[in-house]
Amino acid sequence: MPITEETFIDSLYEEQKELIAFLQQQGQLSYSQRVDAFLSKTLLLSCASYFESRITDSISDYANSVSNFDEALVSLVRIKAIERQYHSYFNWSERTNTSKFFSMFGSTIKDSAKKELKRGDLAEAVAAFLELGDLRNLLVHENFAVYPLEKTSAEIYELYGQALRFVGYIEGKLNPITVGETS
Repeated sequence: MPITEETFIDSLYEEQKELIAFLQQQGQLSYSQRVDAFLSKTLLLSCASYFESRITDSISDYANSVSNFDEALVSLVRIKAIERQYHSYFNWSERTNTSKFFSMFGSTIKDSAKKELKRGDLAEAVAAFLELGDLRNLLVHENFAVYPLEKTSAEIYELYGQALRFVGYIEGKLNPITVGETS
């Protein structure tokens, strides 16, 4: 599935593939498997962190836009709705439900998102996004060093490519004027 925009995640994944290929070419199959398992975890955390940054930036941009850059309101939103709150925006284990997030913005946005996200490509993007978030939570809270991540780096990257469409959707929903400008 082609990704429509280049991000540092793409570079990270390509470098990871090159390292694994090098180890395999050197006959280091055991090392290549261990490195791949570790780098899959790193890729997963990188994807989740990248999405968190883009979504929280979108919320901040939305607050700036609708408040006409009112410093007091933007500060309140940043402190009480953004900082250390991302984990609470979604029901991560529910692979199709984003209403918790969109309901934070009122019924108009929530209702239109509910209709729009039923489209096949966006429904897949939502599921991929929520799966990555759920896997990230498991990885972080179940002891990173020993957690048996069942996904390969290629599978994580595939989920990333799908989930990226949902993150772009959120950016467009909250700030349709600047969609596509964030990377």
